[in-house]
Amino acid sequence: MYIGKYRFDTDEHCYIMGILNVTPDSFSDGGKYNSIDNALRRTEQMISEGADIIDVGGESTRPGYTMISVDEEIERTSPVIEAIKKRFDIAVSLDTYKYKVAAAGIDAGADLINDIWGLKYDSGEMAELISAKNVSCCIMHNRKNAEYTNFMDDMISDIARSVEIGVTAGISRDKMIADPGIGFAKSYENNLEAIDRLAEFKEKTGLPVLLAASRKSVIGLTLDLPADQRLEGTIAITTAGVLSGASFIRVHDIKENVRAAKMTEAIMRGYRHG
Repeated sequence: MYIGKYRFDTDEHCYIMGILNVTPDSFSDGGKYNSIDNALRRTEQMISEGADIIDVGGESTRPGYTMISVDEEIERTSPVIEAIKKRFDIAVSLDTYKYKVAAAGIDAGADLINDIWGLKYDSGEMAELISAKNVSCCIMHNRKNAEYTNFMDDMISDIARSVEIGVTAGISRDKMIADPGIGFAKSYENNLEAIDRLAEFKEKTGLPVLLAASRKSVIGLTLDLPADQRLEGTIAITTAGVLSGASFIRVHDIKENVRAAKMTEAIMRGYRHG
């Protein structure tokens, strides 16, 4: 698939998306990169460590987060996106579910919209915008409650509805990525199941898959560790994701996860090419 001008071989390779939170209150790295200079330095570091996409987020979506205004989110994200695109040759994603923020971000140079509500937050405006601007999108699984009749079936059905919204608005399926939404409207057991059954999720959605579990509570609950000590748990999930066919892994720690993904791919198929 193409994200902007960049081609991604989603059938044969897993790519690393680097998280750039330009927020004061993200659960893991809030306040570190909420100035353009710091954001650019972090971007340069992530690229040097092997990141393939930079995902810019201006509003924390941690549990219990406080929603900020559209104007404030635009002020946080659009100048950073514009600065990254001027300085670096890399695909940039904007993590937002608000179509006005997405519009400003696309104008600033964003190649992909990473929507935690899977095009369902509004009345179709986000889907129509993505279609009109011909950018790519990542549709994440989310819902207002964590009540399921059959977890996997319900999750697939929810994603299918997001795809339907996108296709109806004119978004081509080859512009879509699916994300199971680890940490969103899911119990601890649901999160583990979503990771374990990622290959099934990929097969049934028929889309490239992004796995985003870096430093999340499913790791903290499993290992009884705070957010800044969850690297090994994140790497374990990255490895599981690559083995299950994930095309993109969204992480904070680039170097370590790039190495883990590369080693896993070599074990899976590297020997076939000598």
